[in-house]
Amino acid sequence: MTGVFELFFFGFASGGPGWIWTWPAVLAGQMLVALCFAELAGQYPLAGSVYQWSKQIARPFTSWFGGWILTVGSIVTLAAVAVAYQVVLPLISSKFQIIGGPSDVGVVSTPDGAKNALLLAAGLVVFTTVVNMVGVKTMARINNFGVAAELVGVTLLIILLAVHITRGPGIVFQTFGTGAGHTFGYFGALLVAALTSAYVLYGFDTAGSLAEETHDPRRHAPPAIIRALATAGLAGFLVIVLAEMAVPNIHAPEIATSGLPYIVKAAFGGTIGNLFLIDSVIAITVCSLAVHAGGIRMIFTMGRDNRLPAASAIARVHGRSKTPLVPSIVIGVLTIALLVLNVGNQRAFFVLTSVAIIMFYMAYMCVTVPLLIARVRGKWPTPTHGPYFSLGRWGLPLNILAVIFQVIVLINLFWPRAQVYGGDHWYYQWGAFVFVGLLGGVGAIYYLVALRGRPASVLAEHRAGGEPAGVAAAGEEG
Repeated sequence: MTGVFELFFFGFASGGPGWIWTWPAVLAGQMLVALCFAELAGQYPLAGSVYQWSKQIARPFTSWFGGWILTVGSIVTLAAVAVAYQVVLPLISSKFQIIGGPSDVGVVSTPDGAKNALLLAAGLVVFTTVVNMVGVKTMARINNFGVAAELVGVTLLIILLAVHITRGPGIVFQTFGTGAGHTFGYFGALLVAALTSAYVLYGFDTAGSLAEETHDPRRHAPPAIIRALATAGLAGFLVIVLAEMAVPNIHAPEIATSGLPYIVKAAFGGTIGNLFLIDSVIAITVCSLAVHAGGIRMIFTMGRDNRLPAASAIARVHGRSKTPLVPSIVIGVLTIALLVLNVGNQRAFFVLTSVAIIMFYMAYMCVTVPLLIARVRGKWPTPTHGPYFSLGRWGLPLNILAVIFQVIVLINLFWPRAQVYGGDHWYYQWGAFVFVGLLGGVGAIYYLVALRGRPASVLAEHRAGGEPAGVAAAGEEG
């Protein structure tokens, strides 16, 4: 619900109603990745998912780089998700448009709209930081309430959109001339619109990252990963299709600027529309909390393995809250700093969104590529795989297709197009290369200087009784 409400306008503006066809394509590709992750989650249900999985099957640098990139990606993603407040809150009440005027309400494409988006986002990040510091139980209560509200909300939204249908499903084959000007015609337009689908349908690894705080994680983590992606994929597809069928005026210019929030209010009226927008605000809040929590677990687990500076402080679990406080604060401060750096950047929303997806896809490839190599060499599945999730003989072909899909998506995301990154300044248009290259370079240099030749070794205070260094048992976090 967060991603669809946040980016529907971009998909529609880029590819017209037919942009929906990017959704099943990305869902199928990501499901291949999720199946690979599910196999690993059943064997290694540890905090830090991607980093821990890569550590078991890849070289030390690959696992370190995957963890590093995903950590930075979590910070960028938190900023990108929090910015979604601007798309929804000002449409509920103009009082939330603190900066700017009527023309900036609910949009991120104007200078004042972008500034207000960053201001609202900073407030949300402060909230997620505090909640994650208070404790796991508080976080769980808010998360469970939010997920329940989102599930009820999206179900009612699908039903009401279906009731308000004004045109047939043939609308999904309309392009509205959006292919004009693209090198590859309408296919080029779909490649741009695919940014929306790629942004919504990722992050399912978080279900594995919280495994240490789950009962019987070897059994529950694998299906949780698949279920998270499948549920988001099905619900999102129905919302998008029915929204295009239900909006009174499919040619309204507001669809390409405000997107789904506009459609909801246009189809249902102000009162009911606002109720769904409030539900969307809850979804955005819970999504931000989950992204923050996932980033905390990643920093915690890398600190526990003595792979980050001040590792002992980073991996320390506070006695009262039962959470690692330092990672909570670090992610909150760095996210707000990132938002502040983008003040005045009218393209900040799109740059942050694109970079967030790129970094997650790169981190995911630090798992799927080594896993594929292990399969080819006959080292996966291991002899001790056990009665947990396994792809069996389908593992190799599905793994190959997963890697091919990831490479295609990364090429598409890195492509320095003006439609995504703007064409006014080279450093915005090449922002993905600049940001990812800079942060990736910093991580690589740190590894070579401080970690090269030094294997991951669990800090003494975190080792289970009799556990050798370098091995982390599920449930250590407490």
